[in-house]
Amino acid sequence: MGQPIEITRTDLNAEQLRAVAGGASDGATVRRLLAIALLLDGRSRDEAATLNGMTRQTLRDWVHRYNAEGVDGLGSRSSPGRPPHLTPTGMEKFREMVVQGPDPERHMVVRWRCADLREEVAARFSITVCEQTIGRWLHRLGMTRLQPRPVHPKKDPDAEAAFKKTSPHP
Repeated sequence: MGQPIEITRTDLNAEQLRAVAGGASDGATVRRLLAIALLLDGRSRDEAATLNGMTRQTLRDWVHRYNAEGVDGLGSRSSPGRPPHLTPTGMEKFREMVVQGPDPERHMVVRWRCADLREEVAARFSITVCEQTIGRWLHRLGMTRLQPRPVHPKKDPDAEAAFKKTSPHP
């Protein structure tokens, strides 16, 4: 058998832990509370773990968390997930890049597509992502993949206005 576990937190006894377990909504938390209550009743670690569907080592880990954090420490925690590809600063630079638009001479396009943005992100930030990720980033920034019709860089607004005034079209 392993070493006995010492429960150093004495603010709740076994009966009070069972009452807290009765009001908990998370099944995993209930099992952990009941296992610790069994330990407080004097049961062995092996028996308390088996009755609550866990190993002795897992119960030991939960007792340590209970000693450190109390009942709140027995709740299931969600993992933080994968770190983002771009930092908030990088995301702001991405936004500026999208708003500025491409340089037609350098990028050989007059408007950004997700494929073009993907290549530019790879060049500027040394990050390879798929086009779908670029679309998600645009959505997160409140932008859309749809772009307005491109404007030719040599367009003359005055000539366009003069043409509209003299055009026979009603």
